[in-house]
Amino acid sequence: MATSIQLPSDAIPFNIFALTSMPPNDRYRGAVVEDLQLPPAFCLPSSESVSRAMESAYDRDFSHIPVLNRDRRPLGYVDVAALKEKWEAGTASPNDSVSKYMTKFNRSASQHYTLVTPLTPLAELAEFLQDNIFALVTDQGKNFVLAVATSQDLDNFVTRRGR
Repeated sequence: MATSIQLPSDAIPFNIFALTSMPPNDRYRGAVVEDLQLPPAFCLPSSESVSRAMESAYDRDFSHIPVLNRDRRPLGYVDVAALKEKWEAGTASPNDSVSKYMTKFNRSASQHYTLVTPLTPLAELAEFLQDNIFALVTDQGKNFVLAVATSQDLDNFVTRRGR
């Protein structure tokens, strides 16, 4: 026999989701970027040659590689498929610097910079990746590129963890 409990008329309904700030339909269950277990980022110095960049990209099976300045700050990225096309067409010389072919990050004051760290919720990362090919995961101070995250990483996480 089931018993019912009479609540006082001034009782406030309890909502577990309000306490955890996790929406009830969060497919990532409150996980953060660190939970993706991403491999360490592979980055190129801006002075790296096209031939070494291509070799490194294919050795590691990367489609995009971040390019850093001398202070290890992100400048942009190399789209490996686009660089390969230029290589095959003869418009990219093996000895050219990758900086000549990289896509530069827009660092203007009008462009909002989204900080992605190991503690960024995956729901926020997913939102960012709706409009971007990948995300650079950095430390809180934006001093080091720690990893590169993609939509595929999120899909793999959901598959591994189960829905």
